[in-house]
Amino acid sequence: MEADVIKLLVVGLIGTLGLFGPALAIGLIGFTGLSGLARNPEAKQILPSMVVIGALAEAIGIYALLICIIILMIM
Repeated sequence: MEADVIKLLVVGLIGTLGLFGPALAIGLIGFTGLSGLARNPEAKQILPSMVVIGALAEAIGIYALLICIIILMIM
């Protein structure tokens, strides 16, 4: 295999695995937050914590995307 093919395979794998985790985390955060609000509608402090945890989970996906871009530029 050529070096370019291997580079693209590695970037695809990193992108897939690196973005699957944050997508799953954001889905679980939304599910548990909304089920918590459905059980206790008066709990208003659930929404801000959902936003903060969702932003942290999204940052992991951005880091994976940056690593993919760096690998594409360097190699």
